[in-house]
Amino acid sequence: MSKAKHILLFGAGKSATVLIEFLGKVTRKNQWICTVADMNQEAIEAKTSGFETLRAKAVQLTDDLARKTLIAEADVVISMMPPALHHLVAKDCLALKKHLLTASYIDPQIREMEKEIAAAGLLFLGEMGLDPGIDHMSAMNMIDHIHAQGGKINTFKSHCGGLVAPESDNNPWHYKISWNPRNVVTAGQAGAIFKEQQHTQKKEYLDMFRNCGTVNIKGLGPLAFYPNRDSLSYIPVYGLTEADTFVRTTLRYPDFCTGWQKIIEAGLTSDETIVNTDGLSYADFLKTRLAANHIALDTDLLKEQFVFLGLNDTTLINKGAQPVSTVLQQLMEEKWKLEKGDKDMIVMLHEIEYTLNGKAHSVQSELIVKGDDELRTAMAKTVGLPLGIAATLLLENKITLRGLHIPILPAFYEPVLEALAEEGVRFEETEL
Repeated sequence: MSKAKHILLFGAGKSATVLIEFLGKVTRKNQWICTVADMNQEAIEAKTSGFETLRAKAVQLTDDLARKTLIAEADVVISMMPPALHHLVAKDCLALKKHLLTASYIDPQIREMEKEIAAAGLLFLGEMGLDPGIDHMSAMNMIDHIHAQGGKINTFKSHCGGLVAPESDNNPWHYKISWNPRNVVTAGQAGAIFKEQQHTQKKEYLDMFRNCGTVNIKGLGPLAFYPNRDSLSYIPVYGLTEADTFVRTTLRYPDFCTGWQKIIEAGLTSDETIVNTDGLSYADFLKTRLAANHIALDTDLLKEQFVFLGLNDTTLINKGAQPVSTVLQQLMEEKWKLEKGDKDMIVMLHEIEYTLNGKAHSVQSELIVKGDDELRTAMAKTVGLPLGIAATLLLENKITLRGLHIPILPAFYEPVLEALAEEGVRFEETEL
């Protein structure tokens, strides 16, 4: 009797909830095994209960022996750990000859392993989540189709955002946290570079949320967008050197951008500014930062937003010396948490203008996914399902490519997009 195929998942946080459930169903159906490893045994057991093919294992990822022991037992490894830890997993996967899937950008340490990964006959597939991930697959599906007809793409704009669903939107920021809150705090800090009308454009952090552009989404109204880090690096990846305009952006409700611009101007996202929080209330913390940076809350919206965030909250912080960004994150996690029954929402929109047979064309592809509740979130679905589907296709020999990749090739995006549609993650394409 052949040995049961074995999937190893590192990480059981917010974004892993739907993935764990998906792996439970897949392993039960195929009589495979899946080990879910994270630091908190109790939390993993709660997420894996109900599936006899799922095993919960408490482990510190930095424990070399424990990590290697788990990887040695697996056929394919999925890492949903913080990106800085992926290289530890990758190093062991290469040494022990195991396939690796992550939702994160491929970092330089893993990029250095590229030749060895290919020589070992392994697949290391990065950027296999939502953004990056589903954005690549859906965009390349459109781009390859237009190019196959002989079309020339002039404009490519890709927008994606994790938002609160309208039915759960009850605060003046129009935002609730459904993923890593640290990433919300640091959003935009690296600035952005993109291409517009054949010219390279740069946007600095201090201006990132000022004068945001907008797109109209049917049933949602206008959404604001700000550019993502380095769009230019994806021009050759997508094969779009012909495009006059190329930009990848993040979506938010417009009022969020207004308030977050003031957060930045008040220095509240700084890791360098340290405050002594002993005996300091959240109210005094916010008022001091606003005053120190001469920030006036000069509209009713801004007043309402900062009161909601804690401008009148007399709770004492009492956590010693802390970076102001950490205190802000604590406030956000409390004030912007998904309450019981709340739904989040993922919106993705690709806008392409192209020329075919001398005629101008425009096409849009739109994805809207809502969460089921505060645990089975849209974010968890769209980050986790591509990884689970790719792992399944790999073990079923339906993905046979090897080497270091992101999912921009038909061998990846065709079967994964088809499987995502079956899970309710489906794009609607419109010719304008």
